Amino acid sequence: MNKHVMADLSRRKFLIASAAVGGGLMIGYVPTSLARADNDSITSLDAFIRIDRQGKVTIVSPMIEMGHGTYTSLPMLVAEELDVDMANVTVDHAPPSDALYGNPALGNVQVTGASTSVRAFYLPLRKAGAAARAMLVAAAAEKWGMAPDTLKTELGFVVDASGDRRLSYGELADAAAKIPVPADVALKDPSQFRIIGTPAKRLDVKGKVDGSAAFGIDAKVPGMKVATVAASPVFGGKLSSFNEEAVRKTPGVVDVVRLDNAVAVIGDHYWAAKTGLEAAAPVFDEGPHANVTTADVVAALVKASERTGAIAKNEGDAAKVLSAAPRKMEATYEAPFLAHATMEPMNCTVSLSDTGCDVWVGTQIPAICQQVVAKALDLPVDKVRIHNHLLGGGFGRRLEADFVLQAALVAKNLKYPVKVIWSREEDIQHDIYRPYYYDRIAAALDDEGMPVAWSHRIVGSSIFARWAPPLFKDGIDPDAIDGAADMPYAIENFRVEFVREEPPGILTGFWRGVGATHNVYVIESFIDELAAAAKKDPVEYRRALLQKNPRALHVLNRAAEISNWGKPLGPRQGRGVSVQQAFGTYMCQVAEVTVTKTGEVKVDRVFVVLDTGVVVNPDTVVAQMQSGVIFGVTAVLWGEITLDKGRVQQSNFDTYRILRIDEAPKIEVEILKSDAHPGGIGEPGTSGLAPAVLNAVYEATGVRLRKTPIDSELLREA
Repeated sequence: MNKHVMADLSRRKFLIASAAVGGGLMIGYVPTSLARADNDSITSLDAFIRIDRQGKVTIVSPMIEMGHGTYTSLPMLVAEELDVDMANVTVDHAPPSDALYGNPALGNVQVTGASTSVRAFYLPLRKAGAAARAMLVAAAAEKWGMAPDTLKTELGFVVDASGDRRLSYGELADAAAKIPVPADVALKDPSQFRIIGTPAKRLDVKGKVDGSAAFGIDAKVPGMKVATVAASPVFGGKLSSFNEEAVRKTPGVVDVVRLDNAVAVIGDHYWAAKTGLEAAAPVFDEGPHANVTTADVVAALVKASERTGAIAKNEGDAAKVLSAAPRKMEATYEAPFLAHATMEPMNCTVSLSDTGCDVWVGTQIPAICQQVVAKALDLPVDKVRIHNHLLGGGFGRRLEADFVLQAALVAKNLKYPVKVIWSREEDIQHDIYRPYYYDRIAAALDDEGMPVAWSHRIVGSSIFARWAPPLFKDGIDPDAIDGAADMPYAIENFRVEFVREEPPGILTGFWRGVGATHNVYVIESFIDELAAAAKKDPVEYRRALLQKNPRALHVLNRAAEISNWGKPLGPRQGRGVSVQQAFGTYMCQVAEVTVTKTGEVKVDRVFVVLDTGVVVNPDTVVAQMQSGVIFGVTAVLWGEITLDKGRVQQSNFDTYRILRIDEAPKIEVEILKSDAHPGGIGEPGTSGLAPAVLNAVYEATGVRLRKTPIDSELLREA
């Protein structure tokens, strides 16, 4: 889906809207279907920049910063074409508006996700910067009575050819705002880039180091109280009763609110609310899902896998070739529910007044949150004011508005502002999890052991059927098949199906690389199985299948080279490889592991080679690869949400384990030079990690694992 949208993005035509706002210049690129603003404010923008009379450049970012470097990479795009120093650039959060800040890669909805920030805004923000520069030059030319093409710019100044005269952007901003908007602007040739492609210091680091950076949980409002909640431990359960008398006797508790499926205790501070919640001892009507277990979920998926699914891709006649094949291989793979476990737990601050509602929150979907709150409180949308913040981790969890809705419903019962904070236990046990997947995969093989037919049946829940129903078409969830229907290998007879099977009462949502995290794991594990059956080296086997995919072949060859592929390792050590094309990025990962005699797996080193097109900030790319690898190692070694009696059994970092700093592998990242359109980097580092590790475990032990997380009992040395 995203691949085709991004291709269309490069063909879109944009207009520029500009206006003076309290003095200065304001510019933004808008789709041709939107009108230019003609008053003293811009009302129809996808993204815009602001230059004040002091020459300070502010970018109102359409994408939110959640640790992935967006508040640096997006300003770099503007600064490059505008010709200003990054030290003179600041960033503001965008207010909620699909019309103004919709993500063109995701249906023009205001969403930060799917590794699209740079991919979606690479051209629009560059064009906005180039347009602003052209208007500033035109203003200087008019002032000096010179032709614009005789002037140039130098880091925030317009100068004449002799260099004797110069005007700062701040001095020109008011005049530039009156200049007719250029119908078209020329962008720099990449050979002229001064900022794009260079390592830039993160603009958000200073505030995060000195403590001034504001996350949602840091919101402070006069008169605010703090609440925490306990929702039904069983999905779909309802609140029956609680000990209100004991709650109100708790020191520091000021109120208690009963919701349909939860109780909220409000205190002068979090500890009072938490203590009062413990005294509440809520009792729930557990509803129809009180006996659901993980085994029940898996059994339903296994049964569903026996029926034919909706066809996502069908080339040749895989079924016919497979049925007649003298040699074929089949396998099933499982991938569990996964939580997000963001460092900043879910929180939201809400204040109701005669003028509407104010919401302070860190979210990936500000416009959707605005709409959800407006509906819950029966308010016009424009009466709900969302104050967005930095995110202390998103990973798709903050693509949901459930915790915002809950905070609004709590505030509806109060006469003062309230900050609702989930405990870590509440956060993990009431997450919206990555789906549980069960896959059937088969290949028909020729005399050399190479696949001539491929059949992949994916079984799991559909996120899009709930999150964006129009995108769930003809029984196909575009995320569930991501990385499978468009896998990198060329096989003549090729079939991919999707069978939708929803777990009872459990909501599933986006995770760091959702569909690709499971599909790359399945495909790359099975490719390794085919290579082993053919008695061929895993890298050589892949090379033979990638002859028509030069970008994927390039990353594979380079990764094999820098990882010393084929060089012997010690006892119970192994190397594993995975290749992927996902989110517009081509990547190969090689993992080195050691398996102890007790079956514990230690990931020692991970090599990452990627072709992600034009790179804006290489430091951000490296950081995202390191982060993605660590996220992926955590998942493959320990990541699993399990159910018993309708309840999530994990509750905190002791039972939902996260990779510790002393367990982190050494990570080496190499970025290949490319002039292709930028690809995504937030998720690919995670999505290819699991198969690389599992394939390395096989080399180290001879044990083939088809389910994550790794079961150490299967790897114990006899």
